[in-house]
Amino acid sequence: MGAGKVPEAAARGRPPAGPAPAPGTNTLVTAVPGVVCAGRRAVVTASATAVMGRSSPPSAGAPGAPRSLPSPTPGPICGFPAPTDTVTARQLWGQERAITGNRQTGWTFADAFVAEDEPLLWARDQAHAAGLRPVSPATGAVLRMLSATVDAKAVAEIGTGTGVSGIHLLSGMRPDGVLTTVDTEPECQQFAREAFRAAGFAANRARFIPGRALDVLPRLADGGYDLVFCDGDRTEGLEYLAESLRLLRPGGLVCFEGVLADGRTVESGPQPVEVVRLRELVREVRESPALIPSLVPVGDGLLCGVKR
Repeated sequence: MGAGKVPEAAARGRPPAGPAPAPGTNTLVTAVPGVVCAGRRAVVTASATAVMGRSSPPSAGAPGAPRSLPSPTPGPICGFPAPTDTVTARQLWGQERAITGNRQTGWTFADAFVAEDEPLLWARDQAHAAGLRPVSPATGAVLRMLSATVDAKAVAEIGTGTGVSGIHLLSGMRPDGVLTTVDTEPECQQFAREAFRAAGFAANRARFIPGRALDVLPRLADGGYDLVFCDGDRTEGLEYLAESLRLLRPGGLVCFEGVLADGRTVESGPQPVEVVRLRELVREVRESPALIPSLVPVGDGLLCGVKR
């Protein structure tokens, strides 16, 4: 799906409500056969229909009686609690309805919520042609918002790519802000230069440094940055974090792209070194007294921390 296009299902909005139920009838509406949602607690019935009306629920064990979904299992990351639902389910009465939509359609709509212009689309095409994985449109929109929120004048980026994330960061920064971006591939940085120029950014708005991040970062000024965005080697996340804490001013942000690793970070069982290192990074950011952490579910996971 092209960036900026609203999925057809999302454009149609919510499903029609149908005829009003009789007074006093508890009505549940679902867009997914077999799944009914009451408040925040999902249940599965043997034969759920689009609209079910009944004055009282069937007894436990009877045909059509709801059964609770299994409780979530503890996460595979040592020291992390199992997810819990802190919202108590509410009994629905009369005209109240709980609607379960297609979650995937919702995520697709959210990912395309902020449209990308031609320079961004061009940079994204160049990334795909080079076999790179640029940040998702939703991740880019969050980066743009975060750089604007901290009124960023100086941003460091690990992993230039073809300029997709850089355009988003520059778009949220102050008009006189400078993006320092590091990458081991000078050829990709050339694509980023062209993309920045096409997006209307002056040449002095970006400083391109070719090289390995852990060789370049120690040369950057202590406390001189408002935001550090890390989209480099997944096995070097802890080292990036240590350098970022040195580079950031108090109140500055550090962000790591791709920490969910297509879901492998939260899966049980043996995982490759890259995933193990990502788990260590997630744990360190979560437990660090120097950071206020958050894991934003956009793209492949955006791990953020505000420096205290």
